[in-house]
Order: sequence, then structure tokens, then C-alpha cells
Amino acid sequence: MTRNFIAFIFVSFAAFLAACGGAEPAANNANANSNAANRPANNANAEANSPVAVTTPTPAATTNDAPTVGPVFKAYCAAVEKKDEAAIRRIYSADSIRRIEEEMKADGIESLMEYFSNDMATTALCEVRNETITGNEAVAEVKTKSMPNGAKVLFVKEGNDWKLTNRVPGFEKK
Repeated sequence: MTRNFIAFIFVSFAAFLAACGGAEPAANNANANSNAANRPANNANAEANSPVAVTTPTPAATTNDAPTVGPVFKAYCAAVEKKDEAAIRRIYSADSIRRIEEEMKADGIESLMEYFSNDMATTALCEVRNETITGNEAVAEVKTKSMPNGAKVLFVKEGNDWKLTNRVPGFEKK
């Protein structure tokens, strides 16, 4: 009985392998080769239309190098890198400093440098571009080590100077 069972398993396995087939007959290979040139285009279209296909967005074109607010943000990067609290106080708007100090008090943080300790802004990666100015407000795209994909930052004009804010562009001030 065991011998019959082993023979049955062997024959079943051999039948399974035979059913999987091998190479296509020679007559079909020529047809397959002529269609091979069309496959990459068809696959590309299928991938482009696939809802799960990975797509990389095209970065926005650079319209300007932020000549007005760029120097303000670059000064911020240098101040964080040097841990210069006085410079940070000069760079941020008065309203932003007030809000930051409220958050610091609520969180038990005693210095601006401790507050900004997670911000990895350095002069090595401190890019500013595409500023748009509307009255006393400006928005620019910035990239730092902590924001390598970039983010939009809001600046306000206080007196004759542009200041950095901690407000998000597009959201109303509360």
C-alpha cells in the first residue's frame, strides 16, 4: 500500500510538471517576438492608469530666488545654527515671538534655543524661492534639513523690515 501511495504521488507530481508546459512551439515564438515591441508601451500605459502606481510629482518651477524675504530666512538658518537667541528674536515678528513664548510657558521651556532644538535649520541646506508679496505679507517656499521637501512660510512687514512668522500661509489669524 505504501508503495502504491508513493507511486501515486510521483505520477501526480510528474503530471503536474507536464501540465505546466515548457517553451512555446516555434510557430508561436515568432508571433510572440513581433508583439514584444508593443509590450513596454502597453505596460507603461497600464502603469500610468493604475490607481496604485507610484507617481512622483513634478516640482514647481522656480519663478524667483526670493530676493526680498530670502535674506531673512537665511539669517534665521544661521541664527539657529549658531544658537543665537537674540538674532532669532530680531528675525521673528513680534506676534510670533509672543505666541512662541506662550507655548514655551505652557510647555515649561525656558529658552528660544530649547524651543527650536528640533529645528535642524543650517546654512548647509537653507533654500528660499518663489516669493510672492501681497501688501504687508509675503509667502516663500523654503527647504531645510528638517523640511527637505520644502514648505511655504509666511513673512510679515513690521515697519520697514520683513519678519518671519510662525503662522501657516492660507490660515486666518485667530
